[in-house]
Amino acid sequence: MAGTLALLALSTLASEDLACVAAGALIARGDVAPAAGVVACALGIFAGDCGLWALGRFGKRIAGAWPWIERRLAAAVTVNERWPAGHAAVVLIGSRFTPGTRLPLYVGAGLLGMPFRRFAIWTGVAAALWTPAIVLASARAGEAGADASNSSVWTVALALAAVVVLGRAAGAVVATSRAATSRAAMCRHTLARYRRWEFWPPWLFYLPVVGWVAFLAVRYRGLSAITTCNPGIPDGGVVGESKSRILAALQPQYTIPHLLLPAGEPDRLAMAVRHMAITGWTFPVILKPDVGQRGAGVRLIGSIEQIGSYLTTMAGAVLMQPFHEGPYEAGVFYFRFPDEPRGRILSITDKHFPVVTGDGSSTLRQLIDAHPRCRLQSPLFLARHADIADTVLARGERLQLAIAGNHAQGTTFRDGAHLWTAALEHRIDAIARQYPGFFVGRFDVRYRDVGAFMAGRDLAIVELNGATAEATDVYDPENTLVAAYRALFRQWSLVFAIGAANKARGARPTSMRRMIALVWRHLTVPTALPLAD
Repeated sequence: MAGTLALLALSTLASEDLACVAAGALIARGDVAPAAGVVACALGIFAGDCGLWALGRFGKRIAGAWPWIERRLAAAVTVNERWPAGHAAVVLIGSRFTPGTRLPLYVGAGLLGMPFRRFAIWTGVAAALWTPAIVLASARAGEAGADASNSSVWTVALALAAVVVLGRAAGAVVATSRAATSRAAMCRHTLARYRRWEFWPPWLFYLPVVGWVAFLAVRYRGLSAITTCNPGIPDGGVVGESKSRILAALQPQYTIPHLLLPAGEPDRLAMAVRHMAITGWTFPVILKPDVGQRGAGVRLIGSIEQIGSYLTTMAGAVLMQPFHEGPYEAGVFYFRFPDEPRGRILSITDKHFPVVTGDGSSTLRQLIDAHPRCRLQSPLFLARHADIADTVLARGERLQLAIAGNHAQGTTFRDGAHLWTAALEHRIDAIARQYPGFFVGRFDVRYRDVGAFMAGRDLAIVELNGATAEATDVYDPENTLVAAYRALFRQWSLVFAIGAANKARGARPTSMRRMIALVWRHLTVPTALPLAD
């Protein structure tokens, strides 16, 4: 029997639910005593939970040895400083009854420095509540005609199972109601975010993608193959490419005009003002880093004073563009093999900017918290609109919470397959083939009219991203995680295959030494990116 109990405990590390059901079946057959089966599963579950915390703590120690990781971890701690510090019981116990949340939450607890004692106490309580309910309820289901002498055990089992069901129902009610306090809202939103894979931290979401890229690197004899996918872009557009340089190589009638304000220019403000006077640009304008990071640093500027303030904050090269009001934006992922006469559109992302509508009585903070999606990124939006967070919006008043077409900045990505037409593909292909040495990447395009865009006429290219661009339609909330990985695997397979084809035609890959230096500089050089709009 001891061997059976040990096996049950170990089995929880593979699947907690299956191990508990198996324990229930053994109890129903009389092979295992109820108390022993429950304890074995509970101990295994508790050990696994502690292992996840230890994994996060180990990751934190590794971060301490790498300054660029440590800086980003410090930023995460700042953003999540209220994460479960004051509500460990609610978050940790709640996650036990919420499928899909334990892995990121428990690893995150170790990574963000939650004390082990606090973590162990509340995960132990959660395991003590969860395990008897599942094990004993499974046993009852497997042996409906149990002996009457055991009726008290089954009564307890059914009572605990009822607690589980009621707990889940109560959680669903709470998740759809307005928060009584901002702290309770933070806990609920944290759980809700981790239930949706599109909001997982990059280090977690991209683990399978990193594995696939490693496989492709072996298959194509080196990671440097991706640097030859676009010979016309420095290093293929892997990292650190200049947005202004790429825009300058495209046909101007299809791009939003731009001005580069170089780093080190003695009076960039005067340069910007002079250019606006010559070209007739009017406010608002867009300022953003010439080398960007997931939409960070994109600002909508409404005055000369704001330009000066931005340039004081941003020491690196800055790109200025007149604001294109849209109201639509799409991400068009394109590819062409060098031996093919024409290219194709792999995917289209239909971008939806977050908007809340006033009711005449609720503050912006309350409107965001009541919105089924915006509340999942409430810290981002409240930090961006901190000056009006407690302002009541008039009934019917609409406020757009973000202007950067980036998922990390709050924009919702939808599958835009319905926007595809042969005319649009022909136009995108013509624009791409006009760019010498460009074969694969994503065009971010603003447009005013859906019909004109689909006809290939209304295109205002915001920027073009190279080798490491994504087919961002994978982040559609209705997409499955498996489908997302399938699409990303296909995308990376295309990048490697096109790079290998260009390499065979004489394109020179970037050396690994330079690639490491580029990535290192990208991750370690401080950029002081302002908060994006």
